[in-house]
Amino acid sequence: MRRFWLIFSQAVTVGLALLFVVATLKPQWLPRERPSRTTPPTLSLLAPPLAASGVRPALLEAEPSSPTHNGGYRLAARRAAPAVVSITASKAPPRSAARGGDDPWLRFHRGLRQRELERGDEGEGSQFGLGSGVIVSPEGYLLTNSHVVAGAAEIEVQLADGRQAKAELVGSDPETDVAVLKIALDKLPVIALGDERALQVGDAVLAIGNPFNVGQTVTSGIVSALGRTQLGINTFENFIQTDAAINPGNSGGALVDEQGRLVGINTAIFSRSGGSLGIGFAIPVGTARQVMQALVSEGQVARGWIGVQTRELTPEFVEAFKLTVHEGVLISGVVVNAPAAKAGIKPGDVVTRVAGTLVHSPTQLLAAVSALKPQSQAAIAVQRGDQAMEFQLKVGQRPLQPARE
Repeated sequence: MRRFWLIFSQAVTVGLALLFVVATLKPQWLPRERPSRTTPPTLSLLAPPLAASGVRPALLEAEPSSPTHNGGYRLAARRAAPAVVSITASKAPPRSAARGGDDPWLRFHRGLRQRELERGDEGEGSQFGLGSGVIVSPEGYLLTNSHVVAGAAEIEVQLADGRQAKAELVGSDPETDVAVLKIALDKLPVIALGDERALQVGDAVLAIGNPFNVGQTVTSGIVSALGRTQLGINTFENFIQTDAAINPGNSGGALVDEQGRLVGINTAIFSRSGGSLGIGFAIPVGTARQVMQALVSEGQVARGWIGVQTRELTPEFVEAFKLTVHEGVLISGVVVNAPAAKAGIKPGDVVTRVAGTLVHSPTQLLAAVSALKPQSQAAIAVQRGDQAMEFQLKVGQRPLQPARE
């Protein structure tokens, strides 16, 4: 037995020695092991021959799209982007020099980029306003900002698919900064309208437009705040604030939710440099839709008006005049022969209700009165000293305000 084990050991040693010599000097003599089907080939080996043959490797195929795949919003962008257009509005030369850079209005960028074109030696030229718009109906109606097309002699729209068309200005409402255009093209991509009332602070949103005229661009952010007012941008303000990057040329473009539905029209940013600082504002889609319906059906937005000037009701005023109310809006002035003056409302009165709606600030009073139908009758409740009074008046129509370019 001992002798047999010795022979076996020597044979194994000699065999291993021969295998080592063959593997070192003649490796091709040895049989190759086939790769296991459960072991995926590496990209470094597959990429060169597949690239040369024009075939994409299976490992590089994209996974099914979803709104939040890998933290992205490709599906939302794919749904909304085709309906966002670039707008070029040619304008007449300005009659006066441009306003200085210290104008507070310029702190709120409104997306209007102008470029003067020289004409010979006369030094005169036309201007071009660059902005964005959103197709909202198969009939060719577009939403954009009033300031993008204000004073335009000609408006041209370019779609994301490369088509171009002259646009007709259906109407404009400078007090909300909403304008409606119409183009005559078939098979138009139409964006789905969302509901801004469902938005909450922290919701993801995308801003789509044509910043700096570089081409359609999508940026992402969140809803930073809702119901922003008293910014001095428009007469009627109820902005969605977002930190999605909005830059010159984005005005009139789309603010969409993570499903690609339109929730706002981008209109302004707060900026000290002209670029995005992460404070952008959009007009809620509900407001834009109401304005569009009025402009399409009537050519203008008819709002109620009673002809008063207002101020905040302060505790000092309440104490000085010994009022029995602490909430309301102080009337500081009344327009001669306006509905309020004809009804008997006087400076010093405190308005507490408009047609049954409580008002606590000048902004609320303006919104409540504007919602009244012109030529209708409305009840205005006021506090005059220690007396509660109610006046019936015939609502007038708010005078049209000039467009602010």
